[in-house]
Amino acid sequence: MPRMLCLGGLVVAGLVLLLFLLDLIMSLAGMGSLFRFPSLLMDLTFMVCSGILGYLSWMSLKELK
Repeated sequence: MPRMLCLGGLVVAGLVLLLFLLDLIMSLAGMGSLFRFPSLLMDLTFMVCSGILGYLSWMSLKELK
């Protein structure tokens, strides 16, 4: 079960990273935003947080082996 939670954390981190990276690219290209209130700071914050989640999930997964 803990292995599945680590893999789930990696998947969620990847999806959040892709979602906010896409939102950032769309905002910078002038195509609008995926969210109601576009914010560069919000996009960057969520991308950093997803990177931290991915790192912690990866380290926990390596520790289980």
